[in-house]
Amino acid sequence: MPELPHRRRMLVLAICCMSLLIVSLDNTVLNVALPSLRADLHASVSGMQWTIDAYTLVLASLLMLAGSTADRLGRRRVFQAGLVVFTLGSLLCSLAPSLPWLVAFRMVQAVGGSMLNPVAMSIITNTFTEPRERARAIGVWGGVVGLSMAAGPVVGGLLVEAVDWRAIFWINIPIGLLALFLTMRYVPHSRAPHPRRPDPVGQLLVIVLLGSLTYAIIEAPDAGWGSPLILGCTALAVLSLVALIGYERRRTEPLIELRFFRSAPFSGATVIAVSAFAALGGFLFVNTLYLQDVRGLSALHAGLYMLPMAAMTLVFAPLSGRLVGARGPRLPLLLAGTGMVISGVLFAGFEAEASTPLLFTGYVLFGIGFGLVNAPITNTAVSGMPRAQAGVAAAVASTSRQVGQSLGVAVIGAVLASGAGAAAATDRFAEASRPAWWIITGCGVVVFAVGALTSGRWARETARRAARRLDDGPAPVGDRPAGSRQTS
Repeated sequence: MPELPHRRRMLVLAICCMSLLIVSLDNTVLNVALPSLRADLHASVSGMQWTIDAYTLVLASLLMLAGSTADRLGRRRVFQAGLVVFTLGSLLCSLAPSLPWLVAFRMVQAVGGSMLNPVAMSIITNTFTEPRERARAIGVWGGVVGLSMAAGPVVGGLLVEAVDWRAIFWINIPIGLLALFLTMRYVPHSRAPHPRRPDPVGQLLVIVLLGSLTYAIIEAPDAGWGSPLILGCTALAVLSLVALIGYERRRTEPLIELRFFRSAPFSGATVIAVSAFAALGGFLFVNTLYLQDVRGLSALHAGLYMLPMAAMTLVFAPLSGRLVGARGPRLPLLLAGTGMVISGVLFAGFEAEASTPLLFTGYVLFGIGFGLVNAPITNTAVSGMPRAQAGVAAAVASTSRQVGQSLGVAVIGAVLASGAGAAAATDRFAEASRPAWWIITGCGVVVFAVGALTSGRWARETARRAARRLDDGPAPVGDRPAGSRQTS
């Protein structure tokens, strides 16, 4: 793809960020609307979890397929298709007559969303080829996550109070249509010179793995952790993981390029993405229920209460991109882990929710931590990888985020349901949320520890070795496990 003028590159970045805005905004807006949705559709705690996780699960399952498909068929073409499907899914969600239909339409949204974020990141990677400029562009990309968090709770609260929860899906429609029009006019065609072949078996194993694991976690409080259904889903998840690893190692062009994970920074970015977004998913879920069910705030006031956290994410995400471009990912990751840990400890050990000043302090610290963590994840995932596989590398990072958010909502929701009952009774909510806050704290510890471990000299050397192997093409048969065979 020829080098574009600076103004055109900025316009392409803005169009890609619009797609991220509607996909990210959808989750933060929906969190604020959960109590209203629960009352209207008579949803349980697990029902509220499924309205979020049905979306993130399908998104996580299809992101890598979308990334490789865009590399093969053309990134602009797949990006346009994603905008159409996501916008249509948003319209259907606003018309959902019941909870099962809403969950189904959320899955339609997710099919479209899977064709947006990783493909947009691949477009950005191929548009901004200079490393420092690319890091800054990724910082802007991360800042859009902060913007969605800042605008989502307030916009969602306004729409819920002025109309009802259905209105939260309307905002995606004009943004999606505008992004589609601009994409057709300004985003250039690009595709990988040697794209990967489809991998339907690997794709199916990913879907079974994520679906069975999340179902087991969400439904365990009602069905019982030792019930045959939950044990069967857990066993299915384990078997799917083993089969996925074994099958992908034997493919010449796998859905998941396992050689990426020979790079310690890339593997670390994956673990950090899961941990950070699990913390975010749990943080939003528990705070939405606390502010509206326990404190009795309206949807709008609950959104305003979480604004300090979202505003800090908005401020520190682009700053993190600049830090990564100038000094590398280590400092932002260590600061991110520190902020998230201190925030979690304030709630878990000092009952920050009982004091409004302490509550806001916890929100600010979490927002700073989460704002700093996004740019290093994305930059590490795509830096050093061959540009021809940018879509696949970006999709792995995006998948890790969605898997983390799904697990965060599933685990935190299960903890709350087990401790406070399906109705999340207000007199037991604070006690039930304590283990949830320790889990969020643990996620912050993982961000700090893995960030420290995978950002030093040794880690950088593993990244260089992994890049050389990837540049050499598919791994030779002699480099595969004994007795393995190649499959097309």
